[in-house]
Amino acid sequence: MTKTAHLQHLELLLKANWVRHKILKMGISAKSGHITTGFSLAELFVTLYHGHILRYDPNDPKWPGRDRFILSEGQAAIGIYPVLADVGFFPIEYLDNFLEKDSTLGVHSEPHTPGIEVLTGSLGHGIGIASGMAHIAKLDNIDKKDRIIMCLTGDGELCEGSNWEALITVQSRNLDNFVLVVNRNRQFTIGRTDCIDTQRDLNLDSLLLKFESFGFGVKIIDGHDPLAILRGFSNMRTKKAGKPLAVIANTIKGFGASCLANKRGWHYRVPKDDELLSVQFDLENTRQNLQMEYDAIKEDN
Repeated sequence: MTKTAHLQHLELLLKANWVRHKILKMGISAKSGHITTGFSLAELFVTLYHGHILRYDPNDPKWPGRDRFILSEGQAAIGIYPVLADVGFFPIEYLDNFLEKDSTLGVHSEPHTPGIEVLTGSLGHGIGIASGMAHIAKLDNIDKKDRIIMCLTGDGELCEGSNWEALITVQSRNLDNFVLVVNRNRQFTIGRTDCIDTQRDLNLDSLLLKFESFGFGVKIIDGHDPLAILRGFSNMRTKKAGKPLAVIANTIKGFGASCLANKRGWHYRVPKDDELLSVQFDLENTRQNLQMEYDAIKEDN
C-alpha cells in the first residue's frame, strides 16, 4: 500500500469512528435508534460519500445529475445522518435534535431530509423503487448514461419477497445502471440470516449464487475496509458485461464496540450504565490508535 493510499485508508477509518461517536450520542440523547445497524454501516456510508463513489451536490440536493442512493434499510438512517451532515447537506447541529418533535431526522429515513431520496419506513420496497428509477433513467434520452441508481438493503430485509420480484425486473430489463448493496451483517430483528439454530433464524446462503442466478455481476467485500469498498465500486460506471451489479458487504452488527458486536438482542436497544461506558471506551481507544498511526505515517518522510 502506498503512503497516499494508507493515509486515505486511515482518514476514512477515523471518519467512520467519528460517525460511530455521533450515532451513539444521538441514540443516547433520544433513548432510541438502531445503533448497532448504524455501527455496521459506518465505513460503507463514509466511503460512499467521502470516497467519492457517489455523485452528489450538497448545495443542490435535487441536482439532476446526481446518482440516486436509496437506503432501503431505513432504520440505518441514524448511521447516514452524520455523513450527510458532514459533507454539507445540513448543519451538524441538526444531529443534536435527532427524533425531537421539530427535527427533520427521523428514526427511519424520510425524503424531507436533505440527501434522502425516498421514505423507507417499511422494509422490502427500496429495490422496487430503485429498479423503477433505473428503468426511467434508461428511457430518459437526456439522462447521463453513467448515472448510477444504488440501493442498499439489509440481508434480513431480503426475507421480503417483493425484493426478488423487483430483481426479476432489473434482470429482464438489463438495467446495468443499477447497483445493489447488501449489508451482510447476518442478523435481523429476531434472529440470524446465516443459520437455523433457532426457529427465529433463516439461512440466506449463498447470496452470491442467488444474485448470479438473477443475472447480476457479484462482488463480495469487507464492509469495514474502506480500500476494499473503493475497489468494490471502482468499475460500476464502466461495466463491460452489461449486467447490474450486486455488492455483498460483509459486516458485523455493532462493529466497533465489543459489547455490541455480533450479539443478539441489540437491534433496537440503547446501551446504558456499564454497557455505555464499554462502548465509549472502545470507540475512544480505536480513535486514539488510528490517530497515532495516521500521525506517524504523516510525519514519516
